[in-house]
Amino acid sequence: MESFLEGVSGLVSNESAWMVQVFAIVIITLLVAFVVRRLLRKLVRLAGATKSVWDDALYLSAQKPLEWVFWLVGLSWAAEIVQNTSSSDIFDLVAPAREAGIIVLLTWFVVGFIKRAEQNLMDPEFMDAPVDETTVTALGKLLRLSVIITAVLVGLQTFGYSISGVLAFGGIGGIAVGFAAKDLLANFFGGLMIYLDRPFAVGDWIRSPDKTIEGTVEHIGWRLTRIRTFDKRPLYVPNAVFTQIAVENPSRMLNRRIYETIGIRYDDAGQMDAIVRDVEAMLRAHPDIDTEQTLIVNFNAFAASSLDFFVYTFTKTINWVEFHKIKQDVLLKILNIVRSHGAQCAFPTTTLHVPETVNCELNSSVGVDAK
Repeated sequence: MESFLEGVSGLVSNESAWMVQVFAIVIITLLVAFVVRRLLRKLVRLAGATKSVWDDALYLSAQKPLEWVFWLVGLSWAAEIVQNTSSSDIFDLVAPAREAGIIVLLTWFVVGFIKRAEQNLMDPEFMDAPVDETTVTALGKLLRLSVIITAVLVGLQTFGYSISGVLAFGGIGGIAVGFAAKDLLANFFGGLMIYLDRPFAVGDWIRSPDKTIEGTVEHIGWRLTRIRTFDKRPLYVPNAVFTQIAVENPSRMLNRRIYETIGIRYDDAGQMDAIVRDVEAMLRAHPDIDTEQTLIVNFNAFAASSLDFFVYTFTKTINWVEFHKIKQDVLLKILNIVRSHGAQCAFPTTTLHVPETVNCELNSSVGVDAK
């Protein structure tokens, strides 16, 4: 390439040779960038047809940075040629600027690759069994943060700053920053504990008996966790809160429980034993009841207006909507069993016993008034 430029510049005067060389470099850079762009677009189309996690992420993240690399190298080379014929001090920055540009483009490529790989790992189109979103997001954030910090330190070293001095300053300043931003750091480490302990993940339904927190987790950030409540309002909870409260995760239930008390009339006491046996048999034969779990149907209380028996069992499903359909079916079957035995479900009643003497006096007074 250098011999080609020297040959071209030999055809013109020495005073304008550098202009021809710069022009030739710009044209060559333009042609190379055009060819690289077309080649990368073709590779991206081929990668899109295969649905491979890493190929798609690699080509898509490399497309723009690689195009700019050729422009950066070509223009910095042209600037060096101009520097040989100019006494301006500004051209002394060409080499550091080129190195800094390469660091920026390399960082752009690596960060983009990590982000696209993160998206592909959670996409059912690329993975038969998508990786857990919480784990992938945590690793992606950690890797991107590490790449950016490394790039900044290398960039400082490129421009002549001492990394050891920066690190020492960071160690001393970190103490002051820690006191000034203790709440921010508490939220950061709270988020880290969520990622490590994984009491819940994105998409889980959570609630807390200590706080009015209940809803579906939409996003776990380094400072805040966004929860969508059941009335569709977003709830933003600082991560430090989760280190101080108990959190329930109903999404990880194995079964849902049906626990109901049913009362029949005292007049139907003779039917209680048969009703309890039939209800238990119905539950054991029900296709949606998990008979491997605890199943109890027993008469257990003489209530004020009823004889009570309770039903304690578990459904196979944990889906909230399906659970209520099953529960409705079970309760309707229990009601039919009670009726089939000629009994009735009790409701609050009061029986008033009037002594015979009082009853006679009332009848007499009614007779006198009638006369």
